[in-house]
Amino acid sequence: MSPGRKVLSYSYLVALGIALVVLNKVLWRYTTTRPDNLIEVVYFIFAAAGLTFVGVRLERGRLTLSALANWAAAILLNPLDATLVGLATGIALARRPRWQLLANPLMSAATLAVAAGAGLLIRGSTQLTIATRLAVLLVVASASLVLVALGLSIRTGESIRSIAQHNFTRPFLLAYGYFILGSLLISYLIDGSLLGYVLASIVFILAFALTDTIAGRRVRRVLESELSDADRHLFHSRAVEGVVHNLRNHMATAVGYLKEIDTKRLDPVDREAVQTARLAASDAVTVLQSLSQGATPRVTYAPEPVDLNELVTRAQDMARPRARTKRVEIAVSESPENVKVKADPLLMREVITNLINNAIDAAPDNGRVELKTGRRANGSPYFTVTDNGSGVADENRYHLFEPHFTTKEHGTGLGLFMSYGIVREHQGQLTYNGSNRGAVFTVIFPAFSP
Repeated sequence: MSPGRKVLSYSYLVALGIALVVLNKVLWRYTTTRPDNLIEVVYFIFAAAGLTFVGVRLERGRLTLSALANWAAAILLNPLDATLVGLATGIALARRPRWQLLANPLMSAATLAVAAGAGLLIRGSTQLTIATRLAVLLVVASASLVLVALGLSIRTGESIRSIAQHNFTRPFLLAYGYFILGSLLISYLIDGSLLGYVLASIVFILAFALTDTIAGRRVRRVLESELSDADRHLFHSRAVEGVVHNLRNHMATAVGYLKEIDTKRLDPVDREAVQTARLAASDAVTVLQSLSQGATPRVTYAPEPVDLNELVTRAQDMARPRARTKRVEIAVSESPENVKVKADPLLMREVITNLINNAIDAAPDNGRVELKTGRRANGSPYFTVTDNGSGVADENRYHLFEPHFTTKEHGTGLGLFMSYGIVREHQGQLTYNGSNRGAVFTVIFPAFSP
C-alpha cells in the first residue's frame, strides 16, 4: 500500500472518530432524558464482545455475530450507551492488524449511535413499536453498508461500485436479513427481567450453533474440493512422468544412433535429412525434459526467507504491459505483517505470473485484478489473486487443475496444472473460490519462522 493511501485511510478513521464525538454531543440532550439500565448496558457490551469471536467467512471477508447484539442495542439503548457497545467489539480484535483494530469498532459505534439517535427522534415520548424497531434496524444496516464500503474504497482504492458488487453478495445480504430478524427478536426478549436475559442468551447460543454448523459444512466442502484437486493432480502427474520417462529412453536411443551416422559419406540430400532428424530429436528431448520438470518441479529453496510482498509487487510490474492491452487495473494490497516464506523465488514468480495472467485474461475490458498478501489466524502466509470476470462455470470447476484443460481460445491448459504442482512441492495449497462475480485463487504457505 502506498504511503499516501495509508495516510488517507487513517485520516478517514480520525474523521469518523471526531464525527462520533460530535454526534454524541449533539444527541446528549436526548441521551440524558432517557437513561438506560446499567445491567442491560453491561449485558450488551459482553454479548457484543463475545459474539465478535464467532463469524462465518464469505467470498471476500468475514461476518461476525456481534451484529445480533449491536443492532438490538441500537433499538433499546440511548446513543451514548449504544456507542459503548459498538466500541466493545474491538476487544476481540486485539490480534488483528492495526487498521482493522481501529476501523471495526469505530464503524460499529458510529452506526449504532446514528441508529439509536434516529430511534429516539422517531419514537419521541411514545413506547417502542415494531415500526420504530424496524426503522432503527433499517438505519443501522444502511449506515453499516455505507461506512464499510467507503472505508474499503479509501483503504484499497477500489471503486464503491466494485466493492458493492464483490462484497455485498447474496450470502452477505441474506446474513444481514438474518441479523435484522434476530436482533428484532432479541429487542423484544430483553425487557429487564431475568427470564428475558436468559431467553436472549439462548438465542445467541442457537445463533452460534447455527453459524458453527454452516461454517463446518463450508470447511468440509473446501476440504473435499482440495482433496479432489490433489488426487487428480497426482494422477495426472504420475501419468505424465511415466509417459515422459519412456519417451525419453526411446528418444535417447534414437539420438545416439543418429549421432553415429557419418554425414560426410552421405550425399547432400541425405546429409540434410539426417541433420534435420538430429535437430528434431534433440528438440523432442528438450521438450520431454521440460514436461518432466513441469509434472514434478524440483524446488530449490532460497537461502534466505522470501518476502511475499516483494514477489507480488514485482509480478504486478511484469504484468502491466499485458494489463494495458485490456485497460485492466492491477491493485496490490500488501500485508503490514511479516509474510516471509521458505520458497523457490523463481518457481513462485512463475506461479504468481500464471495466476495474474489468467486473471487479466478473465477480467473484462476496463476490469480490475487485485493482489493481496496476508497471514491467516494460524500464522500461515498467503496471497490471493482476484478478478472481476465471470468466474469458472460449475461444470468446469472439477477440471480446473487438470493438464491441457482450458477455456481460452489459444490457451495450453498447463499454467494452472504446473502452478498447482509447484505449490504442492512447497507443501502449500492452491485453492479456487469464486462465483459469477469473479474468481479468487489463493496460495497458502506453511507457517514459517526464520
